[in-house]
Amino acid sequence: MENFFSILGGMGTMATESFVRLINHRVKAAKDQDYLNYVLFNHATVPDRTAYILDQTKENPVPYLVEDVKKQNLLQPNFIVLTCNTAHYFFDDLQAETTIPILHMPREAAKELVRQKTTGKVAVLATQGSILAGVYEKEIKALGFDVVIPDQELQEKVNYLIYHEIKEADRLNKELYFEILEEVVQRLACEKIILGCTELSLMQEVASDNPYPVIDAQSILADRTIEMALSARK
Repeated sequence: MENFFSILGGMGTMATESFVRLINHRVKAAKDQDYLNYVLFNHATVPDRTAYILDQTKENPVPYLVEDVKKQNLLQPNFIVLTCNTAHYFFDDLQAETTIPILHMPREAAKELVRQKTTGKVAVLATQGSILAGVYEKEIKALGFDVVIPDQELQEKVNYLIYHEIKEADRLNKELYFEILEEVVQRLACEKIILGCTELSLMQEVASDNPYPVIDAQSILADRTIEMALSARK
């Protein structure tokens, strides 16, 4: 197979399925051959990224991810897509293991703020690990935007939605999702809200009537993936 990319996913599996569904549905295809060529690594047993960031006595996910990258080196895809937001905390370690470019989801989402001519405060909703690691905060501040990080009360709501409702119960709690977004807009007075967790992206996928100003990082990543894949075919 030529002109293909690889997806390093499985963190979590349902969110990876959502990403694959996005790229398949957004490609303009009239026949089978119009779709994109890709290989999916759905590595569901990678140790929890947030757990390790919060407590480094926990099992380190980096060796697992590095091994995945080395296997992808053997396949030589045009580029690699890392679909877990929190795993971008280890981005430099992973990119150091390959000459194949890895798309940087938080960086691509931050660039979207510029494209949308954002002028006000930007909130980041993500796992506790991503927030603590500053995965999004670093990229957003580098472009000159004011970043708002949820306080403990709001972060606990986000954690509950991600881990209990979506990951554990496989339940897409739209009421709680909108409650969180309403609080960000009204109480925190933010102009834009970056969804920096693929479980929140999965939530957004089913909330098509969402009236709040979100920038879905996974959605942006899907668009960049399609652009790069189609460009390689020319």
